[in-house]
Amino acid sequence: MYIGLVLAVLCVVGALASGFGYQAGFWHFRTGFQILKWSFFLSVATLIFILGSFFFLKAKTPMDWGTGLIGLVICLVMIYVPYSWKRTLDAHPYIHDISTDLNNPPEFVAAISLRGPDDHPVEYDGPEVAEQQRTAYPDINTLTISGSKEETMNVVEGVIKDQGMEVVDTNAQEGRIEAVATSGLYGFKDDVVVRILESENGQSMIDIRSKSRVGKSDLGQNAKRIRKIVVGVTEAFER
Repeated sequence: MYIGLVLAVLCVVGALASGFGYQAGFWHFRTGFQILKWSFFLSVATLIFILGSFFFLKAKTPMDWGTGLIGLVICLVMIYVPYSWKRTLDAHPYIHDISTDLNNPPEFVAAISLRGPDDHPVEYDGPEVAEQQRTAYPDINTLTISGSKEETMNVVEGVIKDQGMEVVDTNAQEGRIEAVATSGLYGFKDDVVVRILESENGQSMIDIRSKSRVGKSDLGQNAKRIRKIVVGVTEAFER
């Protein structure tokens, strides 16, 4: 039982190290994914080992049962989390550049200097990606708000900050706000740009674009982020 608990804890350490090691620059994120993969396999093996101990260990004290159950729970969590990520990956297209305006996506300016040489370029990924987005996320469209450009910019910036993103640039004349969203374990950074244009009737048209810096698939996170901003802005204007 105790060996199983130690192995289960090692799985957790490996999973955490896979992400934080990437953030610290110790290895590439793909190496981190391999570490996570092996943590998953070790969790499966440890789960089998603990279950076997329950059946074949003759004399079991309450401490043995408690230790085994803790190890069992840890293994189940360590198996479920990567499995759920894999299901999410398979459920979304392998794209990482999402925009409410596919014909004229908002352009990044500040993000140019924030991206490294190995990161994806800030230019839009093109018509093939646009077609995949239309199929996967047909609800991602321009948001029109009954408010002035200045008022809308203030609201959008507030919503972005409230949702935990870092605003890196604002340009009132262009109606542009840029921000960076950072994930938890691996610290992946996605750049977000919001373009606000005022129409002749005084309404504001809000277009949002979110693009990952690395990786082929974003696991649907960019679309999820855009939806969240849209909901936040809509609710702010309804209050």
